[in-house]
Amino acid sequence: MSYSELSIEERATIQVSLRQGMSLRQIAHMLRRSPSTVSREVRRNPTQSGAYCAHSAQTHRCARRMVCRPKRKLLLGSERFELVIHMLRNRLSPEQIAGKLKRMMTPSFEDAYVCRETVYNAIYALPVGQLKKELIHCLRQGKSIRKPRRGQVDRRGQIPDMVSIHLRPPEIEKREMPGHWEGDLIKGKNNASAVGTLVELSSGYVILAKLHDATATSAVEGFSAALNRMPLAARKSMTYDQGREMAKHAQITQATGVAIYFCDPHSPWQRGSNENINGLIRQYLPKGTDLSHHTQEELDAIALQLNMRPRKRFGFRCPVEVLGEILAKHQESPPAIH
Repeated sequence: MSYSELSIEERATIQVSLRQGMSLRQIAHMLRRSPSTVSREVRRNPTQSGAYCAHSAQTHRCARRMVCRPKRKLLLGSERFELVIHMLRNRLSPEQIAGKLKRMMTPSFEDAYVCRETVYNAIYALPVGQLKKELIHCLRQGKSIRKPRRGQVDRRGQIPDMVSIHLRPPEIEKREMPGHWEGDLIKGKNNASAVGTLVELSSGYVILAKLHDATATSAVEGFSAALNRMPLAARKSMTYDQGREMAKHAQITQATGVAIYFCDPHSPWQRGSNENINGLIRQYLPKGTDLSHHTQEELDAIALQLNMRPRKRFGFRCPVEVLGEILAKHQESPPAIH
C-alpha cells in the first residue's frame, strides 16, 4: 500500500471545507483520502486560535522534515570537510580516509567517522567548479560520474538448490583424484557470445565448450556435451561461481552425473585454477571479439595447445600426460586428444 503526503492544494481544500462546516469524513471522501489522514492533519497543525490554516500546516510540515532529516557529516567549508580535502590531496582513497577518521581521538572530531560512500557522495555533490574537478582527479579512477555502491539489489541470477563449495568432499581440495573440475564462461563482444571453460584440478587439463550465448539453456547444452566427452572417472564434480547461466545446473548433473558446487559471491580465488587458465585462453580469444565465429573444432585446437604446454608444477610434463597417468592409475583409459 502506497502513501503520499498531503499537498498544499489539499491542505487549502481542508481549510476551506472546515470553514464551510463540512465534517472530516466528508472532506476525506472529497479528497479520496482516509478519514484518519484528514483527522491527523487537522489535529497536529492547529494555529494559536485553534483553527486550521493551510499555510501554517505547510510551514510545520517543512520544519518537521528538516528535524527528521539527518545532518550531513561533510559540509563544504566545515573543518571536517577541509580535513577530508587535505587527505584527498595527499592521494588517500575514500576508504583510507574513512578508516583514518575512525581512529582519530581528537575531541573536535568525536563524531568524525564517515563511511567511504559519504566521502564519495560529498565529492560528487559539490557544485560544478575547480574544486570538484580537482578532488575527482585525486581519486584513483577519476570518473566524472559515479553510481552509488550502497543498497543496490543483487542482480545476479537466483540459482535454485545451490550446494555451497564448503560442502565439497575434502578430496577435491587435495587435487589427487581425477574428475573434479572448475568451470566458467568467457564472454565476447557486448556479452552476446560465450565459450565455456573447464579445468581439471589434478592435471590442469582444459576443455573449451562452444555456447550459442550466455543463457542457462546454452550452458546446459555446452557443458553437458563437453563433460560427456570424458571417461566416467573424469566426471565427478564441477565448482562454479554464482553466474545466472548456472540456473539449470540440475540438468547438467542429470545429463553428466557431475555434482556442481557453487563458490561464495565475489570469491574468484575459490576457482583459482580456472581464473588463471582464463588469462591464457584470452591470448587466443581476446576480449571484445565475437566468439560465435569459432567452431567447436577450433576451440578443441586451442585446448590441445594448452593441454600440450609443459607445466612446472608437474615437472614440466603436460596436462595430457598427467591426466592420462592419473586415469591409468585408476584403471580408466585416458581421454581422446582432440
